[in-house]
Amino acid sequence: MLTAFDEQMRRRPVPGPGMRIEVDERVTRTVGTDGSWSTVVWSSVTEGDADEVIAAEIARATGSLEWKLYSHDRPADLSDRLKAAGLRPDPVETVLVADIAELDLPVAEPDGVRLAVVEDEEAVATMLQVHDDVFGPGTTHPSVAEAVRTALPLRPRPIEAVVARAGDIAVSAGRVEFHEGTDFASLWGGGTLPGWRGRGVFRALVGHRALLARDRGFRYLQVDALPTSRPILERMGFHPLAETTPWVI
Repeated sequence: MLTAFDEQMRRRPVPGPGMRIEVDERVTRTVGTDGSWSTVVWSSVTEGDADEVIAAEIARATGSLEWKLYSHDRPADLSDRLKAAGLRPDPVETVLVADIAELDLPVAEPDGVRLAVVEDEEAVATMLQVHDDVFGPGTTHPSVAEAVRTALPLRPRPIEAVVARAGDIAVSAGRVEFHEGTDFASLWGGGTLPGWRGRGVFRALVGHRALLARDRGFRYLQVDALPTSRPILERMGFHPLAETTPWVI
């Protein structure tokens, strides 16, 4: 599974709305088509050339730069080299993967809560508001909303966003990205308002998106999990594959 993940999701990923893929000999990067961001998602560097490659990525970036470092990446001191080059680490995340066929689906919605796929601009704005309320204002990159908007008229959609509502109140939101031509779909942005945690809303949000991926024929579901969500995901049937640290500048 790790070999498949590295090859399909990192070395040769599938471009989504608002992004392109650049595959070089030493790195694979995803780049925003508006030039506002770039992310190194795979690297093959050595002690002899790592510093040069890092410096080249910093020099070529026209917006924000992220280098996603995985626990099995080499050389062993790559994190020290990224730090020395001026990048700083965001919190460590655990890459969790589930075989969708092994998940207990569907997941029941909590009483009074209904989940629905985002279908219009108003729902996109609702999704962003939930993210602001959960993660903090401005923490969601503008490219996320643009990618969801771009995907709305496409069939099939490369991204589906989902919002959970209790009556008229949006209490949770997240999205699932479908990487066509691979075995993987991935979960992003799942978050629930503090007052609604511990009621099964997050679990239902994961289950709803897992059904969307299953219905599209994907085998695996992947998520970069923070410590707050990892226990829930593992109880649902996700398994740790690696750790990843976003190094940013």
